[in-house]
This record gives sequence, structure tokens and C-alpha cells, in this order.
Amino acid sequence: MTIHSCEIDARTGGGYKLTISHPVHAPEPMPFFGKYLEVTPPSRLVWTNEEGGGPGPVTTVTFEEHGGVTLLTLRDLYPSKEALDEAMESGATGGYSETFDQLAALLAEG
Repeated sequence: MTIHSCEIDARTGGGYKLTISHPVHAPEPMPFFGKYLEVTPPSRLVWTNEEGGGPGPVTTVTFEEHGGVTLLTLRDLYPSKEALDEAMESGATGGYSETFDQLAALLAEG
């Protein structure tokens, strides 16, 4: 995945816009955008995903420290089972594995 642009106003009520491409799923740059519903440093982020034209999933990420190690939990809440099925069928949910692999590699670098 390649990030072409990134605008983030990470505060409750703020917004974000990313333009990305992926050689398999999105070879042409695509915008992803939404609003932050909750920003609670350093433990929780909640944001909307609005790029689909209709109600999209709401993403929640939490960070919890356990014995000097941080547990990151990510949840997407879709507006319906049909919306989740469509996202899974389109491959829209498949990017997390690559994202977490990149995060692990970055953290391993120190």
C-alpha cells in the first residue's frame, strides 16, 4: 500500500483524509476520509469511514499496556451484515494484515 497524501486533525470532531493506492486492490489513488468521534490520548481513537457514499464502518482502536507491552485492539463496526459482507467480498477488510506487518517491521527497527 502506498500513501500519497495524509491530512489529519486528530481531535474529537476533527477529520482525516488519506489518499492511497495498492497494486492489487486499488491501483489508482483512492481517498479515504472521515471524522474523529473520540480521541482519548493515549488509550483510544474512534473514527468514521465515510468514503463509500453511505454509512460506513466506525473504527475503534484501543491501546492497553500490559507489563511494558502495548496491546493494540482494532474493531470495525459495520452498519449492517450486508455492508460487512460487501466489504469482505471487495477485499476492503484485507488491508489490516499488511498494515500490521508494516507496523511490526517498523517497531522491530527500534
